[in-house]
Amino acid sequence: MSALQILVTELEQDRSLGEPDRLRQRIEALDHLEAYLLGEPGQVDGSEPTIEAGLYDRARAISAKLEGINCELYQAVRREIQRGAGPDLLRRWAPGSGRNGGAASRVSGEGYDYLDVLICGVLQFDEPDAEVAELAAEMVFYQPTPARHILDLLGRLALTERDVLVDIGSGLGHVPLLASIRWGARSVGIELLAAYVDCARRSARALNLTNVTFVQQDARSADYSSGTVFYLYTPFIGTILRAVLDSLRREASGREIRVCTYGPCTSTVAEEPWLEVVGTVETDRTAIFHSRD
Repeated sequence: MSALQILVTELEQDRSLGEPDRLRQRIEALDHLEAYLLGEPGQVDGSEPTIEAGLYDRARAISAKLEGINCELYQAVRREIQRGAGPDLLRRWAPGSGRNGGAASRVSGEGYDYLDVLICGVLQFDEPDAEVAELAAEMVFYQPTPARHILDLLGRLALTERDVLVDIGSGLGHVPLLASIRWGARSVGIELLAAYVDCARRSARALNLTNVTFVQQDARSADYSSGTVFYLYTPFIGTILRAVLDSLRREASGREIRVCTYGPCTSTVAEEPWLEVVGTVETDRTAIFHSRD
């Protein structure tokens, strides 16, 4: 039997994949199937055989069934969030996302995993209404923070009702939205590109999230006076990053703040004399700094 035949037979016989809690296994199965379904049944260039048509159809049917189960799950989670059941909802899907955070071994690494598929399914971002403009010099192409890193960071932060989380360069808004859903925290996303801001606002409205705000603004001129925790996933470098850090330093002169980072900007932030790292800076994990007295 071919590898695909073995996979299809195993998946057809595994009745447990229909259970809601088997999300991770369904997503892994879909990833394996996708590697085969990118091709077409029949022949390639009239010479090399690809997938036999009947086997291809069986694989497609399994893929459609698993996708359907996942979509039903995402809609059920969305309905719970809309009813205000968000604070404890994602805990079952993200072990280690509690107040003490997850073990570093579970969250390290830059890649995406099943949690990102879940979060995208739940947040259901629309495609931006307008074409995203070309980035100016020193701005970094947008990528969302992997979901496991967001949940790990938020758990370690232990946000309270006095906190306001500000995501600087928030993109589609993953961090503020998850902070609002999972911890009920007040959060603000600051993003220069209006198309991303519009998508984030639509997602928040659709989920009935009232404690999250998205602001379309240049980070260099933003008002940071309400924030207590600031997050940057290296949205820019050079003089822009320098200007934002100078703004945060001025905020820290009047009150204690925390600055959280992921990606290359962490090394720059770690050199700021007005900040002190909480714990240690670990490779491929979010870092937390607090302002010195």
